Amino acid sequence: MVRLVLVALLVAPVTLIAQSRTLDIYWIDVEGGAATLIVTPSGESMLVDTGFETDGRDAKRIHAAAQQAGLKRIDHVVISHYHGDHVGGLAALSKLMPLGRYYGRGDKIDPVDQKWYDSFRTVSAGRRTIVKPGDQIPLQGTQVTVVSSDHQLLAKPLNGGGPNALCANAEQKAPAGFENQAGVGLLLTYGRFTFLDLIDMDWSTELELACPVNKVGAVTLFQTNRHGSWDGAGAPAFLGAIRPQVIVFNNGPRKGLGQVDNNAKTTTPSGVKVPPYERNGYARAAALPGVEGIWQGHLSLLDKDPKHNTSPDMIANLEETAECQGHWIKASVEQSGRYTIVNGRNKFSRTYMAR
Repeated sequence: MVRLVLVALLVAPVTLIAQSRTLDIYWIDVEGGAATLIVTPSGESMLVDTGFETDGRDAKRIHAAAQQAGLKRIDHVVISHYHGDHVGGLAALSKLMPLGRYYGRGDKIDPVDQKWYDSFRTVSAGRRTIVKPGDQIPLQGTQVTVVSSDHQLLAKPLNGGGPNALCANAEQKAPAGFENQAGVGLLLTYGRFTFLDLIDMDWSTELELACPVNKVGAVTLFQTNRHGSWDGAGAPAFLGAIRPQVIVFNNGPRKGLGQVDNNAKTTTPSGVKVPPYERNGYARAAALPGVEGIWQGHLSLLDKDPKHNTSPDMIANLEETAECQGHWIKASVEQSGRYTIVNGRNKFSRTYMAR
């Protein structure tokens, strides 16, 4: 009996420690590119995109965030598409730390992106998986589902998705380029918490994903697509369907958020009237029903109007690129659905409960 008690006393603290660890998501500042690092409670990791090439700047910032997270390697690397602000930092990062398995879309490319496609193929040689919608990335303790890849989308709704009444008379827009439409998009689920990352998905593809059936349901946390510019994305029928609780803009000081959509129409090509929508990306996000928090990678220096940016406490970087310190934003998610977001610049934080 004494031996059993001693064993219980020894095991209990280990169990409590394991249960207390969180799923951590870092939005690493890559000046309006994309680099999102996810670390599970077990310590397994996944990086989505690697920012710009820029003299190794973004690779160093990713490496620093990984070290802070206690990582000696990154187990899974997802490259969403072959643009320089998404795959540019990969070659340098691969020299800074070990990288495990690679995931991405297929091999059909626009010749203008040949350099970045070749870089990805070289670094990932022998360890690359081409993914399609519905595939799972095996990140321990979570469910990571590919929702888009190579111009294909989920065939059936998940996460409670279903018919979307907002699609009636939804405005259509022209595609925003081959590569943006081809990108890999992900939905991560951890308990009752969901995180949607659609990278550079455009308006046209958003509507395919959400109309007439919303394929991804309502989400807890949404990383803005197209860096928050929403000059060719952010369709109201899509945003209203996913109903994000918290939004993170992965913008740069002069990239993404702050650009104005001057192409809003009041009628469809067939002459049917459609409701107007807010042309400023931040204001459009802030007007969504149920939004409890908006965080930004940068103050928009394209448009510093306080009405067009979130609270300064929730902005990680305030400077021009030359002075930028590269502060991150971090979410720590408990199994219960309770999650806390922290600004790496000032340590300001807010806690939410996943709906």
